[in-house]
Amino acid sequence: MRDPTFWILARASGLTAYALITAAVVVGLVVKSRPFGRAVKAASATDVHRFLSLLALGAVAVHGTALVLDSTVRIGPLALLVPGLAPYRPVWTGFGVVSAELAALIVLSFRVRKKIGARVWRKLHWATYLIFATATAHGLGAGTDSVHSWAFALYLAAVGSVVFATTWRALTRTPRLTTQGGTRVRDRDRSLAL
Repeated sequence: MRDPTFWILARASGLTAYALITAAVVVGLVVKSRPFGRAVKAASATDVHRFLSLLALGAVAVHGTALVLDSTVRIGPLALLVPGLAPYRPVWTGFGVVSAELAALIVLSFRVRKKIGARVWRKLHWATYLIFATATAHGLGAGTDSVHSWAFALYLAAVGSVVFATTWRALTRTPRLTTQGGTRVRDRDRSLAL
């Protein structure tokens, strides 16, 4: 009989990584929409967002390491870097690899934000939607627990949370201030003036 320790660790860390990625995306959206007014400081929410992102990346690393060490599925270290190289459900596993690599890029972007500029950094952060989508596809397609109703409910709740937070952010978005003839006006005020 094979030792299931690494297989259980791979499954648990994969689900944990997904939950943490979901939380990081939702908190990142909440940072901007400030639904709790001044009760939660933006700097505190940003710190929580960064911390969740780092935890998610750590859980992804544990997930990949456990899969390489597991004897149930034969996944080599190179398959963790090259999408589609894993022999086990290669397309769905490839989504996981893409998700992990993009997540690592986003986490690293926190360190170089000043060098690349806030505008580029914000545009790069749009990839978080792709990370979330590919992580969801990976979990549903490659995850052995996705056939269970509790796991499907987890994915459904995660998608619902991100959709809700995105909608909340869009509805509560404060228009940017721009200049028009030396006077600062809000974007929506400028569109009314045109």
